[in-house]
Amino acid sequence: MTDFATLLQPDRGQTARDIHVVRPEAYDTWLAAQPARVRTATTASKVTGKPGNRAILPGETPDDWSMLLVCDEALESPWRIASLGEGLPEGLYRLAGGAPLGAAGLGWCLAQHRFARYRKPEVTGPRVLLTGDVAGIDETVRIAAATAHLRDLVDTGASDLGPAELEAEVDALARLHDATVTVTRGDALATGYPMIHAVGQAAPKDRAPRLIELEWGDPADPRVAIVGKGVCFDSGGLDIKPAAGMRLMKKDMGGAAHALALATLVMQARLKLRLHLLIPAVENAIAGNAFRPGDVLATRKGLTVENTNTDAEGRLILGDALAKAVEGAPDLILDFATLTGAARVALGPDLPATFVQDETLAGDLLAAADAVRDPLWRMPLWDAYDDMLKSDIADMVNAPDGGFAGAITAALFLRRFVPAGTPWAHLDTFAWCPTARPGRPRGGDAYGLRAAYALLKARFG
Repeated sequence: MTDFATLLQPDRGQTARDIHVVRPEAYDTWLAAQPARVRTATTASKVTGKPGNRAILPGETPDDWSMLLVCDEALESPWRIASLGEGLPEGLYRLAGGAPLGAAGLGWCLAQHRFARYRKPEVTGPRVLLTGDVAGIDETVRIAAATAHLRDLVDTGASDLGPAELEAEVDALARLHDATVTVTRGDALATGYPMIHAVGQAAPKDRAPRLIELEWGDPADPRVAIVGKGVCFDSGGLDIKPAAGMRLMKKDMGGAAHALALATLVMQARLKLRLHLLIPAVENAIAGNAFRPGDVLATRKGLTVENTNTDAEGRLILGDALAKAVEGAPDLILDFATLTGAARVALGPDLPATFVQDETLAGDLLAAADAVRDPLWRMPLWDAYDDMLKSDIADMVNAPDGGFAGAITAALFLRRFVPAGTPWAHLDTFAWCPTARPGRPRGGDAYGLRAAYALLKARFG
């Protein structure tokens, strides 16, 4: 893991190279105030003041240089100078003129992290950013580390990350923070959490399904349940996915990775809450004992579900996990899941489709997302579509025919397991960055993590 604590350091007047971050509308004024050598360098580098323009600016001696970046991103954007954290030579840097760092330290750190489990990374020295905002360093480093770990989990091949490995991740986290872990598997899972068992029963014994729970904090504090979908690989089951659809299904445990990362941040910050982390961990495999289209599944809540699509398995395991979560009478439930392709068709990779049962919670969550530039997009829990979940033989189906409003009907399915009075938010997140951008390499990524953490800090900090 990258040592992020070395990449963001207090500014105590060390010798460092300046980074000039100039907004496009201020570029001409800035340039007019520079010496001739700087104006010559910007002309040679074809800097016109457009966002993304950059140039190396010469100083008074050959070894004296600084960096110019024209940037139109807000101070709250983590990605404002991420491209420089990724591309500059090793050394010490600071923003010129004591300019405020804002949220840019996070992108600076993450730009220097690469997933290295299967390939030796290119060896480069650290680019260290100095900041006067000393109080914010530790939390920025914690968020960077949690995000990088999330990315690494999602990037790990399914052969190396199954239900047992997710359990080991929770165990390791519990040891760090004196939390307790409970794991339900085998006959107890089949009896107590029949949908989790049904989805995972076709996997081999070493990848057997389980419900992993962690509890931490003072039982007298408000109880918060964080639930993450842990489908470690999704073949689609007997309704098998095509090859193209299966290619990235190692990332179908991205919801669990988000939940783990958020739980980590909560415990590191010692927020005043009673944490209940739940990860239903399965592999949706194909074998003679795989669950079938047309099977009617029992649930922990007592409802029956006609299974109309074995590739709509995520909502099944989440349903049982949510039923368990509500038994503790939580003050808040957040769940993360790489749940539907419909959400990606509607909103693309960057915007988690966000469904919220409580209006106060919805406002607080969207405000937190905006404040930390971790966007969410609220979608409706449209009551009229609840009829799409009707079954002729059971209490409901898991996947309506026709495909209309797929993200909404998936959320409505989950709502059946959450009492109406319980504040609950469901984030249908992609957990994958399909196109590399500064600070965000192609691969696993966090969407909604910082927003959820900001919400919890505001409520329980």
